[in-house]
Amino acid sequence: MHGHDAAGVVVRADGSGPPEGARVALGMAHGAWAQRVAVGPAWLGTVPEGVDLADAAALGTAGVTALRVLRKRSVLARNVLVTGVAGGVGYFAVQLAALAGARVTALVGSPQRAAGLRELGADEVLTGLDGVEGRFDFVMDAVGGPVTVQAWRALAEGGASGAPGGAGRRGRPAGAGHRARDRERFQRAAGVVRPGGGAPGHRRGRRPPRGIGTGASALGQTPGAYVTRWRIDLACARLRDTDEPVESISSAVGYGSPHAFSRAFRRAKGVAAGEYRSRPRG
Repeated sequence: MHGHDAAGVVVRADGSGPPEGARVALGMAHGAWAQRVAVGPAWLGTVPEGVDLADAAALGTAGVTALRVLRKRSVLARNVLVTGVAGGVGYFAVQLAALAGARVTALVGSPQRAAGLRELGADEVLTGLDGVEGRFDFVMDAVGGPVTVQAWRALAEGGASGAPGGAGRRGRPAGAGHRARDRERFQRAAGVVRPGGGAPGHRRGRRPPRGIGTGASALGQTPGAYVTRWRIDLACARLRDTDEPVESISSAVGYGSPHAFSRAFRRAKGVAAGEYRSRPRG
């Protein structure tokens, strides 16, 4: 059954969890779109009085995801960067990091997306990472793609990065003089680059390797065509699964301008990005 997150009232209990009548939130369990769902107590959390059930329903996946990434290391009195803050996970991450005592910097795609972030706990809001190399002790990267590379460069010596799901790479320390080598190891471990060449793993939100270097014989197409296909496939996934503006998607998948992205997308798919998004899914 569809759905993972919900909130409601317990109508029948077996004594192993919240009692009948308790207000609860459900996270990462199947069937949350149903009118009633049977779940084990491990999937439930009690909703405090005064918290609206509609608000509590948003906690399950997005809130726990942000919490798990931030728990990779202590952020108390640390400089923490959170990317992709316009999404639910990013909003929770800003609040949780601030509550944990971090100095929080939020990265957004445009100034319009910065509204309300300081009230959530962000000490600084950026729209780009130019000039911030070696600044952050921890990066939570919820964007992936080119932003992951920029965020990696923004790490201070001994810093670490973490990512929800497949948005970026798993965190590990970044020592001075070893970043390029560690970055390649990260890519290999994540399936982005395979030892000995060959086509990289194709996962949503991951950056294709910088100099593929294997040529058309290994990839079945030219490196340029491969990268273009990767970018368009990533854009299609975002168009299907998110409400992210087309202009933001074009930047996230590596195009310098929305116009260039629009031309490439139309060549690849035969329709404009907006029309592709509005098509019914089978």
